[in-house]
Amino acid sequence: MDKVKHALITSFVSKTRDRFHEYNKDKTLEERFAMVAEMEGMSGVECVFPYEVSDAEQLQTLLKKYNLEIAAVNVNVKAEPEFRNGGLTSLDPAVRQKAVQFIKNAKDFAQAVGANKVTCCPLGDGYEFAFQCEYGQMWKYLVESFGEAGSYKREIPLFVEYNPSETRGHCFIDTAAKTLCLLNDIGIEQMGVTVDYGHSKYGQENPAEVVAMLANSRFPYYVHINDNNGRWDWDYMVASHNFIEYVEFLYYLKEYKYDDYLTSDTSPTRWDIVGTFEANTRLTNRIWNKLESIDGKKFKALISGGDFLETWKYIESSFFAL
Repeated sequence: MDKVKHALITSFVSKTRDRFHEYNKDKTLEERFAMVAEMEGMSGVECVFPYEVSDAEQLQTLLKKYNLEIAAVNVNVKAEPEFRNGGLTSLDPAVRQKAVQFIKNAKDFAQAVGANKVTCCPLGDGYEFAFQCEYGQMWKYLVESFGEAGSYKREIPLFVEYNPSETRGHCFIDTAAKTLCLLNDIGIEQMGVTVDYGHSKYGQENPAEVVAMLANSRFPYYVHINDNNGRWDWDYMVASHNFIEYVEFLYYLKEYKYDDYLTSDTSPTRWDIVGTFEANTRLTNRIWNKLESIDGKKFKALISGGDFLETWKYIESSFFAL
C-alpha cells in the first residue's frame, strides 16, 4: 500500500456514553457522513449493523453523495436483551440462532451496499467467575455459531475481533492466538481476524508481533487503530501512549504489504471530533511516509542482526528529531 487508506467507525462521530456521562450530540447518519467527508485524509467508513445502518439504499446514496467507501460492516451481537449473557454461546439454542442470524443478515446487508467484509466482536460472550460455565461447551458453541455464520455467503468474509474484556469480565475470544485457534477449528478460509491495536495492548500483546503471526497464517486480517495505557480499552488517539510500538506496528504492516483500511476505532469523548480523527490520519501518515524514506534494507538487517543497541541508534536518528 503506497498510500494509507483511512476509515473510521461512524458511531464514534455521534453521541457516545460511558458509565457516568454522555459525550457529543446525536447525529443523523447523513450528518455523520458529512462530518467524515470534512476530515483530512479520511476516505472510508465502517458502520454498525443493524442499529446504525439497516437501509441499504440509504447507505449507498450517502456513500456516493459524500464520496466515501465502505470499509466494513460491523455487526453488533451484544445489544439485544437476549444476548446479555452471551449470544453466540448462550445455553438457549434459539438465542444462539438469533445471534447467527444477525451475522447472516449483516452479510446480506454488506453484499447489498458493496462491502467486502463483515466484522464481529463478540463482547457479550464470556464469563466473570470460576465455575461460571463449562469452557469446552462454550468453545464448541463458538465453533458451531461462528462456523455457521462464516459458511454463509463466503464471498463476504466474516472477521472475528478479539478483546480481553467488556462487556464481560473475561471474553472467550481474548487474544489473537485464540482467535486463530478458533478459525483453525472452524476451517473456513473465508474468515479472518480483526486486530484492534488497543485491544492488543490492553491484552498485554505486542501488536507488531500479532501482525507478523497473522500475516504468516492462512487467514486475512483487518486493522482498527487507537491507543491506551494498557489498563483499559480507552480508544485514545494513535501513538498517544505507545509511540515507538505504533511505529513498529506500522513497520510490520508495511513489511507484510497490508493493503486494506486502517480504521479508527477511537472515541473523541472530551476532544473535538474532527481534530481527534485527523490526529490519527496525520500521525499515521507521517510515520508511514518516514518508513518509506528510510533505508529499509539496512533497517531490516539491523533488526535481524541481534545487536539492539545498533538498531536503537538507527531508530533514534530516524524517528526522534530532537
